[in-house]
Amino acid sequence: MANQHEFSDKNQFIWVDNDLLPDLIKGQTHNYFDGQYWQSKGALIGTSVGRGTTYFFQHNDRQFVLRHYRRGGMIGKLLSDQYLYTGLAKTRAEQERKLLQHLQELGLPAPIPAASRVVKNGFYYQADLITVKIPDATDIHHILLERALPDDVWQQIGTTIARFHQQQIYHHDLNIHNIMLDKNNKVWLIDFDKCSVKAGDSWKQDNLDRLLRSLRKEQQKCIDYNFQSVDWVQVIKGYKS
Repeated sequence: MANQHEFSDKNQFIWVDNDLLPDLIKGQTHNYFDGQYWQSKGALIGTSVGRGTTYFFQHNDRQFVLRHYRRGGMIGKLLSDQYLYTGLAKTRAEQERKLLQHLQELGLPAPIPAASRVVKNGFYYQADLITVKIPDATDIHHILLERALPDDVWQQIGTTIARFHQQQIYHHDLNIHNIMLDKNNKVWLIDFDKCSVKAGDSWKQDNLDRLLRSLRKEQQKCIDYNFQSVDWVQVIKGYKS
């Protein structure tokens, strides 16, 4: 288990892995969860824009990813980052953080949680999560925009998904943007918000179908997208192996 520290400060709850962020202490915590803070320190190494802005920063010779939880869809236009508070254990940050810890215990290729924060305001809360950045990794969608992948990498994608499924790990948003490939051709899964340990097997094929739909969607949108039907055959071959 990680060298963990938990504490409440006024209306916020903080969890931190002391080995990864040893200087995250009371009085400074609000800064660590603010992308502008890291930018002001010259520690920001990149950003990614989706529902909100994800910040990549360097600290203590490590690289981290900071994400603020935001809603999507129509409700996101009304309550962009506010969620109904029904107890700390049910908050998005706590659920994802604990699942990521579980994945580490299982030895699965997923991000390592470094810190999380839940801020309660009346009946609602806002939340943030900091994870360790996967070294030298790129999401496979951006790789496919530039080049084709060999059969063994496609098979490795299938094998990696199977490893998660064998441990009953349900990935709520299994799409090609949430699969990473590092410089050693190791496959990783990221973004475990709203994911869970799920019993049974009936959902597993739907999970694979979701990934295939995302590949076909990008194939239709992007000229010269490096995905073909034969590549999916290799994914399934790896999954079944």
